[in-house]
Amino acid sequence: MRTIAVVNQKGGCGKTTVSINLASALAQIGKKVLLVDMDPQSHCAVGLAVPEEQIEQSIYDVLISQSRNEPIRLAEILWQISDLLELAPASIDLSAFEPQMASVPEREMCLRRVLDEVDDGYDFVVVDCPPAVGLLTFNALRAATDVLVPVETGYFALHGLSKQLETLSILCKQCKQQVSVKVLASMYDIRTKMAREILAELRTHFADRMLKTVVNFNTKIKEAASFGQPINEYDPASKGQQDFQRLAQEIVGIEPAQERRQIINSMADQLEAISSTANELLAATKENQTPERQRPTVRTETKPTVQPEIRTIAQEPPKSEPKPAETDAKLASYYGIRRTRDAVMFVTLYPRAKAVQIAGDFNNWQPQLNPMERVDESGVWQAKIALPEGHYRYRYVVDGQWQQDPYNERTEINPYGEYNSVLEVQVKPHSAAGLASGSTAP
Repeated sequence: MRTIAVVNQKGGCGKTTVSINLASALAQIGKKVLLVDMDPQSHCAVGLAVPEEQIEQSIYDVLISQSRNEPIRLAEILWQISDLLELAPASIDLSAFEPQMASVPEREMCLRRVLDEVDDGYDFVVVDCPPAVGLLTFNALRAATDVLVPVETGYFALHGLSKQLETLSILCKQCKQQVSVKVLASMYDIRTKMAREILAELRTHFADRMLKTVVNFNTKIKEAASFGQPINEYDPASKGQQDFQRLAQEIVGIEPAQERRQIINSMADQLEAISSTANELLAATKENQTPERQRPTVRTETKPTVQPEIRTIAQEPPKSEPKPAETDAKLASYYGIRRTRDAVMFVTLYPRAKAVQIAGDFNNWQPQLNPMERVDESGVWQAKIALPEGHYRYRYVVDGQWQQDPYNERTEINPYGEYNSVLEVQVKPHSAAGLASGSTAP
């Protein structure tokens, strides 16, 4: 049995979301899974539609019963979520666990002893830890064979990762068991330059400690939680479900630490190494980070032999020009504005919209001339418009409401006190074309 402790002392990183959906994804591929909620907020129960008023006993009762010589079996508190997934719910009583156990010897081993009794009953145990490093988290660490640290791809999350791993390293000095520590990029938003840079740096610096799977920002995942369902039940075809399916398969493919032939460092050693790397990365981010609007604009060269860059919002241009069909398919998975061989592609996300149109000075601000097409059920809309070289202002009209493009940071104020989005099409020599979303007007 492998026990995965999902740990992050910073709130808002998607820790509980990862715990619930990872556990459900593991169950979906045929693994017997126990989800243990060690957070007094009891969000796992909320996220799985377990009525709080019907939870008579929680993991707190099982843990505390050992010190009272009136043991409660884990099976007595479990909720059956699906055929292969069970939940050991938390309760607000867990907040009193640490002070009540202050004088109990080996109090950090309570969860491990409970899980040892059901070692043959599950393939995986996923433990959702509280957003603080204390006795509850330490119990999870002592029971764990794997530690998963979800990290939001933002600057402050990176700062939190550095501080957190330092703290975990201190707490785990006495842990002698071999544990695999992995960092997971979660809530990744490809639309932001910061997220793309942070993810690239995380992968470079953490190398094999970084999971290959990335959990992307997805509105369907939040909707699923609000309905008390894991994403694989709420929307089996969503990109969020695909992310967690890949994560589960990657976790299963990681060889358990105790079965490796090579000598593995202790958890404390791994945490110290990751923490040191996080500090270096944080310092590098501080030094190199420049606001995107302050970056110099690459303009079109006048020499025929020079091909200028195509500046976009979400990704750098390919080295060779792909075929039109391949380009259109690739563009549909990103948001923002892109240049194709013969037009400009507009791609945006409005999951609840019934109609999205584009109005700009290129169509005399008549939105009915350029309706956008809904690409899929996730709410992605796109439109392709042939535009000659020039400086353009435009807005989206979403169900009759005018608004700027949320994925284009280049804006200009209009006579009505609102903002128009701006793009500049630059045509290069020999019919090669470029697009600059952040350039200045000629």
